[in-house]
Amino acid sequence: MNLVESLRTHRLLAIVRGKDPAAAVRTVHTLAEEGIAAVEVSLTTADALTVIRQARAELGPDALLGAGTVRSAADAARAVDAGASFLVTPALVDGLEPYGVPVLMGALTPTEIETALARGAAAIKLFPGSLGGPGYLKALRDPFPEVPFVPVGGVDAQAARDYLDRGALAVGVGSPLVGDAADGGDLGQLRARAAEFRTVTVGERP
Repeated sequence: MNLVESLRTHRLLAIVRGKDPAAAVRTVHTLAEEGIAAVEVSLTTADALTVIRQARAELGPDALLGAGTVRSAADAARAVDAGASFLVTPALVDGLEPYGVPVLMGALTPTEIETALARGAAAIKLFPGSLGGPGYLKALRDPFPEVPFVPVGGVDAQAARDYLDRGALAVGVGSPLVGDAADGGDLGQLRARAAEFRTVTVGERP
């Protein structure tokens, strides 16, 4: 299953960002065990490339494991070399096409959305989603009815429901899902939050 198909099916992208590389790897594993199909490791995570490389080796070649906060072609090159199978940017970034992996490109305004699509974005990371909220996504759906939007930024469980009700392909969720797990926090609590978000996004009960 490719990235867009997975997001359309599972409606959730988990964003891992933390200060403890070993805890970050455990967090990726726990999310995968809890059925979260697509996981992004932010390059702002401590030793992020090692986290991606180790998680890829342990999860296998088919896992949807990506790199986030990709701000340049150099970032993309390092991330793909480490094993990222997709890239997520916070803004418009040039020169990502040669790496041959799907890009979830950050955009906010209509002009930025058009530019991201022209650069080959597989989907649009609507960021920061909290700036306009679900109402802004609803307004964008009129001129962009076929564009796959993934709101990111301040997405808690209620916001996830609202975005999905207004036509989001999926939602990207960081701290409301991951909490402090990637800093060494309780994985049991992470599992509980993962179950809650799976209920919200695809209706699965724990």
